[in-house]
Amino acid sequence: MVEDSQIKARVSPFAIRKGEIKKFDGKDGYVSMNQVIHKIDLGHINDIHFAILYLVNEFEFITSRQLFQMLLIKGYEIKSQDKLNDKLETLVKSKILTRYYFDSDEGKGIFRVYCLEKMGKYLLDSRDDVECKWQQSDNTKSVAMIKKRLAGNQVIIAYLNKVKVFDSYTVKLPLKAKTLGKVFKPSGGSVILTKSGKSLQFIFEVIRRENDWQKKLIDKMKFYQDFYNNFQPLDSGLKSLPQLIIVCEDDKHMAEVFRELITNNITFNKINLYYTTDLKQNSEKLDNSLTEFKLDEKTNKYKAQNLEIKLLN
Repeated sequence: MVEDSQIKARVSPFAIRKGEIKKFDGKDGYVSMNQVIHKIDLGHINDIHFAILYLVNEFEFITSRQLFQMLLIKGYEIKSQDKLNDKLETLVKSKILTRYYFDSDEGKGIFRVYCLEKMGKYLLDSRDDVECKWQQSDNTKSVAMIKKRLAGNQVIIAYLNKVKVFDSYTVKLPLKAKTLGKVFKPSGGSVILTKSGKSLQFIFEVIRRENDWQKKLIDKMKFYQDFYNNFQPLDSGLKSLPQLIIVCEDDKHMAEVFRELITNNITFNKINLYYTTDLKQNSEKLDNSLTEFKLDEKTNKYKAQNLEIKLLN
């Protein structure tokens, strides 16, 4: 597997491309439960296949590279990305998982996205140690929604691998906007960092340049504004205020997002709002991966300032 630091991409693979659509790359036809059970009995589908299934269920949408990284983190011995791809092919052919890729005016995407299939839900429902809320309509989600999830996966995995004080992560964290009466979830998930018995929670909101993204940004940030303005300890199960981080496609996108928030008077009094980008997660260390926009008193203009956060070393 290519290490993060070896990736030389100038544009995030999870950025929105012009004319982009999602295309099916799974298996057509019918597979019976008896056929799947027979493969399990023969050992063709084993514990590692089920570990893959658990991860796909947890993250909803995930790439094979992200699966490889998560399996290594969890202690599974996967010799190579190719070996994992063989196992994924078995799961796709058995209609336990299905697969998509993205196509656009720029050409076919370089990665495949895996998600559950009906047979996968049947297998998970037969086990007592996991909850599966998947339904078939989940696989009809838009390109932008899927790419937000993939970018969020990448952030979580980066913190898992590179931050020594990493404690735990949550893919889907429900938060409550009290005044608006709305339960919402950060599109990029959440991580908890713990040092010397003290914990700090980061929540990630992933923004993509989808159609009408400015309006969708403001609508979502109004929920956050409500949540932070009215926060009390133990709201949404949180002991203290989490740190909100906006994950953008690139540096220019960070400035665009910041401008939209300022123009629409979306401000936060209780926290400093931080920004990052997809490609910053590929750095060897994350201590310089966050950006804050600060007002320059001399010019009366906002400037992007990279932060050095030793906790992320």
